[in-house]
Amino acid sequence: MHIRLVTFLILPVTYSWIQTSNAQFNQRILTLQDAIGIAKEQSPDALNSKQSFRASFWEYRSFKASYLPSLQLNANIPRVQRAITPVTDPVTGEQLFVPQQYISSDAILSLTQKIGFSGGSIFIRSGLEAMYNITDSSVISSFLSTPVNIGLVQPIFQFNPYRWERKIQPIKYSQAKQQYLADVEQISITTTNYFFYLLNAQIELKIAQTNQSNYDTLYRIAQGRFQMGKIAENDLLLLELNYLKAQAAVENANLELGNALFRFKSYLRIKDTVPVVLVPPSGIEFFTVNPDQAVAFAKNNSPVYMDFRKRLTEAERNVHQARLDGRFDAELTAVIGLTKNAETLPDAYKKPLDQQQVSLGISIPIYDWGVARGRIKIAESEEEIVKNSVEQEILDFQQNVYLKVVQFNMQKNQVTIAAKSDTVARKNFEVTKGRYLIGKMNSILDLNNAQIETDNSQKAYYQSLLTFWRSFFELRKLTLYDFQANRPIIFSFEDIRL
Repeated sequence: MHIRLVTFLILPVTYSWIQTSNAQFNQRILTLQDAIGIAKEQSPDALNSKQSFRASFWEYRSFKASYLPSLQLNANIPRVQRAITPVTDPVTGEQLFVPQQYISSDAILSLTQKIGFSGGSIFIRSGLEAMYNITDSSVISSFLSTPVNIGLVQPIFQFNPYRWERKIQPIKYSQAKQQYLADVEQISITTTNYFFYLLNAQIELKIAQTNQSNYDTLYRIAQGRFQMGKIAENDLLLLELNYLKAQAAVENANLELGNALFRFKSYLRIKDTVPVVLVPPSGIEFFTVNPDQAVAFAKNNSPVYMDFRKRLTEAERNVHQARLDGRFDAELTAVIGLTKNAETLPDAYKKPLDQQQVSLGISIPIYDWGVARGRIKIAESEEEIVKNSVEQEILDFQQNVYLKVVQFNMQKNQVTIAAKSDTVARKNFEVTKGRYLIGKMNSILDLNNAQIETDNSQKAYYQSLLTFWRSFFELRKLTLYDFQANRPIIFSFEDIRL
């Protein structure tokens, strides 16, 4: 699929500076991979990504649990009533106000199971009711038992949300897992940006300090040559101006370094005050990615495609719901079981009687002035909008993946050229500086230009490193594929610690 080339690039003198500093102070030395590892564990984005997936995990687990049998107990223990209530005389039919005083209790234990494919539910219930009527002279007890009831509630010609949830929820959960992997790669991208921002600030400070030292030396030499009449006054003034600019550049570089260090430590949530020194990436393993294969990996792995599937399925569900809501509806309820009433609790369970109940409720809209038809048309239009949007987004996404691959494949030449340019510019400055020190070059402009080229080449080299690593992680994020190991990036629950 790709050709692997290992190229060890020439590093600038930053290494010697880091080693010297580390020998004198207690410092935290971090490579790019070190920083990414810390960010994946404790950065704000890492913590938020883990919490977001945990929420999706428990949502999916709750969805699956809703299809398991549920056992529930409902009870009123006790219920006391003392009041004057209207009662109909069974003989005369007259309404009489009768004082009542009683204590009642009831409990129902039910086991319910959803029927996902039909949208109905079946249940088994067992219940007991007790009534204690209190009079002036006695307490009369009465019990009603329902040892067992088996029932079915089945909607007919109605929208079945369970059927669609069984399609959508697995897609959402798969999307959540892939999104977590994409978020981890985004953390690598963000960390890379902060890493090179701080690295550039450290390099800018080192360049400024080196320039200040160089121009201090050159200015002192130029003063002696000016007194001897070997250089013109304008060359001396130009060196003095460069020296003053170098002093100001050191102060500005220190300020920028402080800002970059704060942002870097804030993102990685590093709370101590130990100085941080970054080690530039010392070697890059170049390889070439096939654009068509990258697009295929993105189709199979990316959460973006999962989102496309979810949106299309939800739009289809909304159309189906609009076509069924407000139309002919029916619901069948059937219950069979045993029941018995008695004055004592043991008698309430002796020789229970059969109990049957069957009902069919229907709802038929006669005329709704086109409300239902309007809802259907709205849902169909919204479905077409979603289809058109998804189709365009797929094209844009594939084009983005293709361009990222092309950009990544260019980085080998870009980094190599930048490294060679940095070496050449540095050598050119040393030669130019040496010629000026021994008096073989009188023009200070050549020395100034050589210094500018050296600084720019060094910055361009590190910018090329930033572009390479950012392109590397962006490609991983889009495809969720590890092109170095030649395997998909795998999701692991151990990374989440549920």
